[in-house]
Amino acid sequence: MYCQRLSTSAVRISMLPVLLRSNNGVLVRSLQTSSVHRDIDSAAKYVGAGAATVGVAGSGAGIGNVFGSLVIGYARNPSAKNQLFSYAILGFALSEAMGLFCLCMGFCILFAF
Repeated sequence: MYCQRLSTSAVRISMLPVLLRSNNGVLVRSLQTSSVHRDIDSAAKYVGAGAATVGVAGSGAGIGNVFGSLVIGYARNPSAKNQLFSYAILGFALSEAMGLFCLCMGFCILFAF
């Protein structure tokens, strides 16, 4: 039943070149995109990639906040240096990972879509 719907007869296939020709004999594609439509698509792609990379700035601010807090915490309690540094590295890794995810999504929007 499903194969019957997808199959086409030989008569329809033989009529295909006639159906695709316009009046002046030039082949016409049934699904055309204009240059304006392609320009809008490429502009939207660039805007989307730019919006996706805004998160990298947030990542930079987060990393600055983490290490600023590390300096303040170390100035208040120098004996807790090892514990503070391990927490700072964890915060740095999480902030940097989110920034890299945003950058990766920006590149995916630019080159994959």
